[in-house]
Amino acid sequence: MYKENIHILISGGGTGGHIYPAIAIANELKTRHPKAKFLFVGAKDRMEMEKVPAAGYAIRGLWISGVQRKLTIDNLSFPFKLLSSLWKSKAIVKNFKPDVVIGTGGFASGPVLYEASRKKIPTLIQEQNSYPGITNKLLAKKASVICVAYDHLQRFFPKHKIHITGNPVRQDLLSIAHKRTTAQEAFGLDPKKKTLLVMGGSLGARNLNLMVENALDWMAGQAIQLVWQTGKLYYDRYEKYNGKKGVQVQAFLNEMEDAYAAADIIISRAGASSISELCIVGKPTIFVPSPNVSEDHQTKNALAVVGQNAAILLRESEEALFQKKLEILLEDENLQRTLSENIQKLALPNATKDIVDLVEELIENKKLKTQNEKP
Repeated sequence: MYKENIHILISGGGTGGHIYPAIAIANELKTRHPKAKFLFVGAKDRMEMEKVPAAGYAIRGLWISGVQRKLTIDNLSFPFKLLSSLWKSKAIVKNFKPDVVIGTGGFASGPVLYEASRKKIPTLIQEQNSYPGITNKLLAKKASVICVAYDHLQRFFPKHKIHITGNPVRQDLLSIAHKRTTAQEAFGLDPKKKTLLVMGGSLGARNLNLMVENALDWMAGQAIQLVWQTGKLYYDRYEKYNGKKGVQVQAFLNEMEDAYAAADIIISRAGASSISELCIVGKPTIFVPSPNVSEDHQTKNALAVVGQNAAILLRESEEALFQKKLEILLEDENLQRTLSENIQKLALPNATKDIVDLVEELIENKKLKTQNEKP
């Protein structure tokens, strides 16, 4: 792979599930090509406008948002937002002159990858979910390469473009096995008790938090200890339980590798990035997917794992079964072992490196094609 000052344009955002894979890909490319120039494109007023600069990369914002399911002012303004974003994306592509454009999903990636494909610039889509979002489905026909984390996505994408790479994850998760003792000490946990880790995402999950709250008295009699990430929207409501024996309430877990290492059982939402991490972590897991996401994709993500006998599914509508399913898992060590072994079989720990290999291949092919076209 040549070492010239390559230009890499990356677009995606709206949620952490789109942003963090994009940053992971950029970090791997930067490690391999220190002289490369990077530019991100996201949606104005969304979290990528904060998270990407914090990771050390420049970002430009588009005036773009999704189409709502009901008639709203945002829907009425969508055509104007789309035209504005296409115009600005055209200028960005023209001025930055990228060698490759990478899209990780979210509405901002649509105009950028569309304009890049019109200019015959190679594009790579990274689809995290088992059910693709509308943006990636629309972009698939023009994309050069499509990286996925699940089987059977030829229903949505051209089969010859698909590469099963998995989703980029934090590399520090690959070595958590030996951190268990120090992680338990960091959280002040009793190594003789089972540790339950509950994760509802950075903002939090209202119904999941309610399930946990309603089961606290039962948990107190089960000789288990709880590390409960409520999310920043709900921390003020649940902070009072920090005084309850065996309960730790946190708005956000900054050292996720320690939390994973200390846990015996995990209860989590079913976002694509979380699932990819949990496959590597290899702990018995109960997924409580959010029903409030497009195409109910979290449930589809969870079912892809549950179908391999690698996790347990609990729908929000099954709140009454929360305590029962957790009790069964806590008491059945054979089930814990089976789920742990099976979810690890689904792990794709080299996802970031494999995706970047494909990015380099696209850049190299573009270079060779350009050289061959010269008189």
